[in-house]
Amino acid sequence: MLLSKIYEPVQEDLVKVEDSLKSVRQVDFPWLSEMVDYSLSGGGKRIRPALTLLAGKFYDYNLESLLPMAVAVELMHTATLVHDDAIDNSLVRRGKPTVNSVCGDDKAVLLGDYLFARAGEFATDTKNLPVVKLFTQTLATISSGELSQILSAFKLGQSRQDYLRRIAGKTASLFALATESGAILSHAPEKAIRVLRDYGYNLGIAFQIVDDILDFAGTEADLGKPVGSDLAQGTLTLPAMLLLERYPHDNPVDKLFRGEEREKNIARALAMVGNSTIVEECSRIVSEYCTRASQSLCDLPDNATRQSLTQMAEYFAVRKK
Repeated sequence: MLLSKIYEPVQEDLVKVEDSLKSVRQVDFPWLSEMVDYSLSGGGKRIRPALTLLAGKFYDYNLESLLPMAVAVELMHTATLVHDDAIDNSLVRRGKPTVNSVCGDDKAVLLGDYLFARAGEFATDTKNLPVVKLFTQTLATISSGELSQILSAFKLGQSRQDYLRRIAGKTASLFALATESGAILSHAPEKAIRVLRDYGYNLGIAFQIVDDILDFAGTEADLGKPVGSDLAQGTLTLPAMLLLERYPHDNPVDKLFRGEEREKNIARALAMVGNSTIVEECSRIVSEYCTRASQSLCDLPDNATRQSLTQMAEYFAVRKK
């Protein structure tokens, strides 16, 4: 299933999202305009704005408020990526040099701040106070999730619940913002708002687990960054947790996190996961979250939009990049 097919109910309006993003690049300061353009032209799939628009399709589809919110969630997403790369000292994102590697960490952090501010500006253009409040709450949640990841780096004593809380904050919260805000702005009933929020949350958890699987089982060409990046940064993801559980003795993740032979232990961890059933086990968990997302939609009107959201969950369950 291609994303372009899934996006069909809102494809024309996604073009308007792109037009709005282009307007963000028009800044009086040429150097800032270049940095904004560089950050927004990285080839993203625009999943989050598509979810905002799709969630708004079930009831009163008011593009005047839905369009700025769709732009806001994409700008927030881009800002988090810029900040993440600066924090992690990442050199490559989506197959090209990161903003921080080109311009420096200090400028990247300020660019991320600028994008967050512009995202907030678009959110206020919805003229919907509950949505603006939800936007600011999500920003706080994402920041908390990122702080949790930094503070837990290279620490072995983490549970699966710790992991799920972390990825709920740093990833699933933004998916939930997209779908919940779309529902609110379309004047959906409370039950439908809850359904779409839960859908976004489960989809976001699935999305992040797939990312964590690909860090072990993907390729640099597909990922747009080196395989094993999470391990190198000391981030304990679900595949690494399962590796620790399955091989409690002479474990490369344990040794890596204790500061022993970095490159050797990363390579060994990747090989051990590849030669085990860990990827399959993680993929089953992804499928469970995607199934939860799809099943929750049964309480919504049965139309082309619901079919698209169901297909989106199916796409997430099998995506390879």
